[in-house]
Amino acid sequence: MKLDFIWKLSYAYEINLVLTGQSNMSGRGGVVNNKWDEYIPPECQSNPSILRLTAELLWEEAKEPMHQDIDYYAVCGIGPGMSFANSVLKNDPKIGVIGLVPCAVGSTNISQWSKGSFNYNQMLNRTETALQGGGTVRALLWYQGESDTLEFEDAKLYNSRLLKFFTDMRNDLHAPFLPIIQVALATTLGHYKEIIREAQLGIHLRNVKTVDANRLKVGPDFVHLSTPAEIQLGQMLANAFLKFGSQNE
Repeated sequence: MKLDFIWKLSYAYEINLVLTGQSNMSGRGGVVNNKWDEYIPPECQSNPSILRLTAELLWEEAKEPMHQDIDYYAVCGIGPGMSFANSVLKNDPKIGVIGLVPCAVGSTNISQWSKGSFNYNQMLNRTETALQGGGTVRALLWYQGESDTLEFEDAKLYNSRLLKFFTDMRNDLHAPFLPIIQVALATTLGHYKEIIREAQLGIHLRNVKTVDANRLKVGPDFVHLSTPAEIQLGQMLANAFLKFGSQNE
């Protein structure tokens, strides 16, 4: 599907949402021993009104695994993106075409998302490309932090790095009050999970909401969310996103 086809859909109140962070945003639901079980639950089925921007910067109908051509060094499975988009459309059918911009990369710490980094530049380029077809960026969905639990210094600096990342992204998109929905960690790779969660839950920026994944079910590796948990997380993100509109924030 080419970008000029999407231009023809701009009348449908097209919105764009950026999905970024590390592996639990990319999606590992259904992945065991580096193999995806290929099970796609009903909540994650494709929908003609849900598109994704491919690695080649073309639009196509979104399907799982959403991030496989972006987070290509890993085996991707079910993430929260499709559940999120389907839930948004179910609760607000008038919203029109949703354009998802997958950008998450597994095993990345927040310093690898700082302004000027490869991941940051790729995310910014993909987001700007999505806007060429019309519509607006309606939210940034961010789930990251497991890699920053490994070293105390990274955990200690997480709060300031997170604030700078959100601020830089808003500035570069010329959207100072862009809605951001972040996920507070459910799992950890190191000893400093609670420092990261404190930073995430304690952030005070306008139009930033936090959903807490802490009690969601994890998979057999104890790091990545299970498929049912990814579905539930997508629905939690959708509820938070829809509240932005209802509260006129």
